[in-house]
Amino acid sequence: MKLGARILKTGIAITLALFLSNLFHLPSPVFAGIAAIFALQPTVYRSYQSIIEHIQGNLIGAAIAVLFVMAFGNSIFIIGLAAVLVITINLKLNLEKTIALSLVTLIAIMETPGDNFIQFAIIRFSTIMLGVVSAFIVNLVFLPPKYENKLYYKSSILSEEITKWIRLSTRHASEHQLLKVDIETLREGIIKLDQLYMMYKEERDYFKNNKLAKSRKLVIYRQMISAVKKSLETLKRLHRYENEFNQLPEEFQEVIQHQLDCLINHHEQVMLKYVGKVRPEPTYISGDVCLNKKQLFELFLTQKHGLDQTNSQLQYHVMQLVSIIMEYGEQVEHLDKLVTSFQSYHKDDGKVTIEQNTEI
Repeated sequence: MKLGARILKTGIAITLALFLSNLFHLPSPVFAGIAAIFALQPTVYRSYQSIIEHIQGNLIGAAIAVLFVMAFGNSIFIIGLAAVLVITINLKLNLEKTIALSLVTLIAIMETPGDNFIQFAIIRFSTIMLGVVSAFIVNLVFLPPKYENKLYYKSSILSEEITKWIRLSTRHASEHQLLKVDIETLREGIIKLDQLYMMYKEERDYFKNNKLAKSRKLVIYRQMISAVKKSLETLKRLHRYENEFNQLPEEFQEVIQHQLDCLINHHEQVMLKYVGKVRPEPTYISGDVCLNKKQLFELFLTQKHGLDQTNSQLQYHVMQLVSIIMEYGEQVEHLDKLVTSFQSYHKDDGKVTIEQNTEI
């Protein structure tokens, strides 16, 4: 079992919330601990947004609780009615994420009204907000997330897995059913990759030079994801048209295999170049130059007449396969240009440290 940063931060946030509650002698510190759990966010920026939203949501919960207790008392039916109103107001104000904690505030205040009810309500509200603030402090200070590192590492793993299957498919060595299952797993991995990109995008830099480098990196990582997605589309096309590919003339199969091998090598070297593991100048293995789009298309046209004589449907499917290979090549070439440009402008900020045990 892997102990991730978020698990550790949750424990620290709860501990800090309970410690501060005891330090300030606040009654029922458990509410501060509960609030810390709800308020913890995966990024510093989301944590900042969360604290603003939770202040609004908890004010709504506290205000409704005080008004209902003073007007109608605190019977279980009144508490339920007040909860409905709190949920409705939060939804109207687009504060859906704060509904749970607003209800905790509502119940915490309405459960035991006494002679000093207003003072009691303020203390309960303060206790819950202390938990929210504790979560924000932990997110800001302890174990700041390294989403850039996670984003690159996840992209590399997905790319390696996809290209492994492409190599096997072009050599007729893949098992059809296993590949079908793995394609679905890879598709889910790309969804997580998009989520990591959004979290990295939300991270804020407070220095001008860092902001410029960050904006360029965002462009690179967006293109990196596009290249991975296109490689998966290529694998899907190979899997879907496996039988058609096997029916092609052996010479043309070898051309497709060579072209994909070349693109895969190019893709792998661009990924390594970004982290400084290969020299920036060459991106191709010596003697292994990919065909350009025109050459590949012309080669397809030379096969067209032979395919027409055998099976017109085969020609259509092969055309789709050739087109996706050309699109994959375009994405890799564009990524290469972006990485080269970035490294020429940001020589000291062009490396990403890859941690093998990074939680992704």
